[in-house]
Amino acid sequence: MRTGRPKQPLILTDEEHDRLQSLAHRARSQSLLARRARVVLACAGGLDNLAVAKKLRCSKGMVGKWRSRFLQARLEGLYDEPRPGAPRKVSDAQVEQVVIQTLESTPRGETHWSTRGLAKASGLSRMTINRIWHAFGLQPHRSETFKLSPDPQLIEKVRDIVGLYMNPPDHAVVFCVDEKSQIQALDRTQPLLPLRPGQLERGTHDYKRLGTTSLFAALELKTSHVIGQLHRRHRSREFRQFLDVIEGQVPAELEVHIIMDNYGTHKTAVIRKWLVKRPRFHVHFTPTYGSWINLVERWFAELTNKRIRRGAFRSVKELEAVIREYIDVHNEDPKPFVWTRTADQILDSIARYARRTLAAKPPQLISRTIGTGD
Repeated sequence: MRTGRPKQPLILTDEEHDRLQSLAHRARSQSLLARRARVVLACAGGLDNLAVAKKLRCSKGMVGKWRSRFLQARLEGLYDEPRPGAPRKVSDAQVEQVVIQTLESTPRGETHWSTRGLAKASGLSRMTINRIWHAFGLQPHRSETFKLSPDPQLIEKVRDIVGLYMNPPDHAVVFCVDEKSQIQALDRTQPLLPLRPGQLERGTHDYKRLGTTSLFAALELKTSHVIGQLHRRHRSREFRQFLDVIEGQVPAELEVHIIMDNYGTHKTAVIRKWLVKRPRFHVHFTPTYGSWINLVERWFAELTNKRIRRGAFRSVKELEAVIREYIDVHNEDPKPFVWTRTADQILDSIARYARRTLAAKPPQLISRTIGTGD
């Protein structure tokens, strides 16, 4: 029986196998490249061309082509060769000039370049500027904010709190505690227009202020159960009442770890005396300007986005009833927040920000900053 010419065995190294797996399954791979990678992986599994074609639902000729290409050039053989096309009209020097102009200058009377503005200044088309910006990841129309913590105990506090998140102690509960103060009861000046097919929910841009309330919340780390208490003021007196509520809901045999920020009401003599009398309570303060490390802030964001921001409240009492209802609904089926970043990853990120900000300062400003300890 005629079996045909024997196929050259296709054997992959560990590095080639990992690279092919990445190309075959990652979301950002080109579809054609991913398909070629799957062909090679199937061939490396010992299947013949016909079996691979049936498995991947492609032609036998395609399988033979990419098997041969891989055997000849390995991974490089899976990529398309450069195709001839119209000659470039924008030189490398022009591309470099656009990038330098974007990074190192601003238009007169403005804070940043726009595609139209830079196109006019450089003599290139707006689409050319857009393609260059996209290729180099430049977005001058966008900006972000950050705040480096000046806390001298930043490293110790980050390691302490992240350690609690990633390896909570046995026979203890961990609470993330904070207050969301000055929540405004806002009522729109006219009734909302409800959501309809083809039309967004709409409300007036102006509103009436009808008072404020403050929410004291403690998020239990393991279960995400929330203990909440509402007060019209947020002094140390109210905070002590809230600590009494937490104490009453935790069994006496368990230690209690509380993560909270450096707000003044958390450090008054009244609170210090309360904590001294209860040695099972252990306080972990977040770094200065470090509220992002307190998980209850993430829960506050959910409360704001899902219930408060688009709500209309005709009184503070109605606002407080809505907040209590949200807490009750959350506690019926709480979903714990999972902390994933290690302390080293966080501190490395902060170090990168520090290096970038120092590199962006003029030399005289750096010496002044170092000299004053800012």
